Amino acid sequence: MEVNHFIFALISLSCLFSVSANVPPPVSNASSPASLELYDMIEVMSESPSPFAFDGTTLESIDDLLSILPSGVDPALQQICGNTDHPVECIIATMPFLDGNAPIEPLSVLKAGIKAMDNQTKDALAEVTRLSMDPTTPKTIVPILQTCIDVYNNILNSDQKSLEAISNHSLVQLSTELGANVENVLGCDNAFKQAKLESPMKDMDAMLANIISNTLTIGVDMVHF
Repeated sequence: MEVNHFIFALISLSCLFSVSANVPPPVSNASSPASLELYDMIEVMSESPSPFAFDGTTLESIDDLLSILPSGVDPALQQICGNTDHPVECIIATMPFLDGNAPIEPLSVLKAGIKAMDNQTKDALAEVTRLSMDPTTPKTIVPILQTCIDVYNNILNSDQKSLEAISNHSLVQLSTELGANVENVLGCDNAFKQAKLESPMKDMDAMLANIISNTLTIGVDMVHF
């Protein structure tokens, strides 16, 4: 398939760089090694001071990377995601959740983004629950993990309310719920920072924060009922 061929080609290209990157993992439905390498590629592009070439094309920005995505990625999706703060993450997160029978427009991409957010949050919730029940986890950490559990449940609750807002054509409620998640996603990491500890959920939270940011942009700036 053309998209997979493109992404696997990026693997060999990324091996040319020695930059060490702490890259947030992709959403679980796109958690293949190839997808992770695409994140490595993005990180290298953000840190490298010099442009580099891929398949004869000089890549100087994320926009340049978007411009050479193969035809397997719908141009409408590229355009919508290109107007978010995290365009490549937007494409990777939403593609598995798009309804193949529905036109690609801001509303359908927003729904896919909310589903991706929900999926990523459930994975984070499962992981933090596992850590809280692990007998080797220090007892002083368990209350912080419980805070994270509450955070993720709040996000899941807001996701459902966001979908209800879409069904009710309520832009006010939609903006409120999507905006609430921008604050919600910071809760787990902030709890660990207050304890002067590094959060074991930071990578999953970073990807989740990108998805939330993108859904807010699409929901507030692009969706019109």
